[in-house]
Amino acid sequence: MTAAGGARGRLAAELRGLGSGVGRRLAERDLAAAAATMTYYAAIAVVPWLLLAIWSTAWWSGADQAAARWTELRVLVPPDMGGRPSYDALVDAGTHLGLLAGLVVLFPASFYGEGLRRACLSLTPPSDPADPADPTDPAERSDPAERFTGWRGRLAMLALVVLVPAMAAIVLVVFGRLVPLSPEGGGGGALDLIVRIVVGFTVLWLTLALPLAWAFSAVAPGSLDVRVALVGGLVTSSFLAGFLHGFQLFLAIPIDVGLPFGGLGVVGGVVAVGLWLYVLHTVVLTGWVVTQVLDERVRVGPAPPSPREQEGQ
Repeated sequence: MTAAGGARGRLAAELRGLGSGVGRRLAERDLAAAAATMTYYAAIAVVPWLLLAIWSTAWWSGADQAAARWTELRVLVPPDMGGRPSYDALVDAGTHLGLLAGLVVLFPASFYGEGLRRACLSLTPPSDPADPADPTDPAERSDPAERFTGWRGRLAMLALVVLVPAMAAIVLVVFGRLVPLSPEGGGGGALDLIVRIVVGFTVLWLTLALPLAWAFSAVAPGSLDVRVALVGGLVTSSFLAGFLHGFQLFLAIPIDVGLPFGGLGVVGGVVAVGLWLYVLHTVVLTGWVVTQVLDERVRVGPAPPSPREQEGQ
């Protein structure tokens, strides 16, 4: 067996081991319940984070100029499902937030950290799995310091505030360059569509990677190797970037989301967004579990070569 063949074999074995570990972890825990938990907290926190991001772009240019630049991006929001009025309201509120309101929204924004930490704890095996009848909370069995789970998650999450201005500026500048490629901006050809998708995906992928790496390593329970956290953030953010593009496609479908609720469009819209948040956080939590299992395998070290590999050496 050649060295390249042996390396491929070991890589395949590591990937199989990683997949097996992830499968066992997810089989032992209720991923759906954890995602539902995180979605509840996200419903409180997502809008405050968006408001903070939009407000940060008004610090240097002023509220009116920032509002004008964000308004230019509204052509990238599909109008079919009525998403643009909500976008306009968000931009108006965000650019005129003000210092006092900006400080106040930090409180609901911090709930995202609590939701992530609690959801991840529910997916964490207890330190003593031999006693499943132990009524002690799993978080306290694995780490007695988890008595302050909520505050630990919130404070760690608020550290990401320092990244918000840079992330918002990148999105505003890059997506502003994509406006001329949209149908309403004068573009609309096949090449324009491909460029919008590729550039939009890449920007979201790389922009979300660092916050996810921080969330996995500092907000979620446990300790991760920095390199593993970065890998987990990059991989998970790639799925999230694709998922968010899928949500944009969903907004372009001309359907009445209020139809299952007696024509109440507001109720249908809230339920639809909640469902998408639920699926999104299923992806996030799966990414965290994969990162945790990968970190465990890295700490243990590579698997010993199989007898066949030893014979070929």
